[in-house]
Amino acid sequence: MTTGDLTARARAGDGDAFRELTQPHRRELLVHCYRMLGSFQDAEDALQDTLVAAWQGLDGFQGRASIRTWLYRIATNRCLNARRAAGRRPVVEWDVPNLEPPEPTRLGEVAWLEPYPDPRHDAVIDIPLGPEARYEQSESISLAFVTALQLLPPRQVAVLVLRDVLGFRADEVADMLDSSLDSVNSALKRARAGLQQRLPPAAEPPPSPGSPTEDAIVARFVRAWESADLDALVALLTDDVFVSMPPLPFEYEGRDVVARLCAAIFRAGRRFDLVPTRANGQPAFGAYLRGSDGISHGAGVYVLALTGDRIRCMTRFDNGVLPSFGLPRSLPSR
Repeated sequence: MTTGDLTARARAGDGDAFRELTQPHRRELLVHCYRMLGSFQDAEDALQDTLVAAWQGLDGFQGRASIRTWLYRIATNRCLNARRAAGRRPVVEWDVPNLEPPEPTRLGEVAWLEPYPDPRHDAVIDIPLGPEARYEQSESISLAFVTALQLLPPRQVAVLVLRDVLGFRADEVADMLDSSLDSVNSALKRARAGLQQRLPPAAEPPPSPGSPTEDAIVARFVRAWESADLDALVALLTDDVFVSMPPLPFEYEGRDVVARLCAAIFRAGRRFDLVPTRANGQPAFGAYLRGSDGISHGAGVYVLALTGDRIRCMTRFDNGVLPSFGLPRSLPSR
């Protein structure tokens, strides 16, 4: 059945036709909303808002652009509204008992950042992009890239993602945003400059996902973390390693201060079991704190960024993100 036939049936109130019309685009739209918002929960909400708006506004679809472009227009504007809203995820205070962290290097600004579960991303990693796309799909879903986007003004984020990540033409983006071509080009220029200031310096590329090199680094990290072997852990870190833990604002940069943070965790007697998963195209783990009752309780999700054969970054998220990965709240201690 053609897109025109499905559209006509959907306009007549056929919900199945609408689902068939939009289903091929839902996962890529979810990734788009995630890039815009930096929060998986917010992205899911924005996608649902997009689909409701598309269903209700289907009579306004004139067919001058593709259904995909029309959906991106709706999704982008829903995300812009969400970015402008005041109710983003708040910063929380350190509340780990019997553990005094070292002084952070600085305080982070993106308290609402959440990881993106890879099983949701696999289906869209190879979506066809426009000829003007500048970023690889894997790079543009990384935590470093998504975090940098959150620090740009909302409209600049929209223009950069639509142009440089997805490869839409400038005139298409101007139409999506009800803007002029000059305004889009100006916003893109400012967004590119702002993004480069906020991305980490270039480094040796990470090993390929699932490669022997990645597997070896991951295995060494698991052994060191589960056994609280500080020396083995520090040996895995780059000199400029970076640790963050949203929604906590504390950020640590440099091997020495990160070593002091990990030493404080281990000295407090906190021991973990790690369950492997993936997030944002990167190795990740569900972290479970071992309890005296023989149960390990979900403490959060760790996401690693690798460079060469070392760990360049570790981001710790709280246990509220575990369900997004299909991970349990607790499990028997090993």
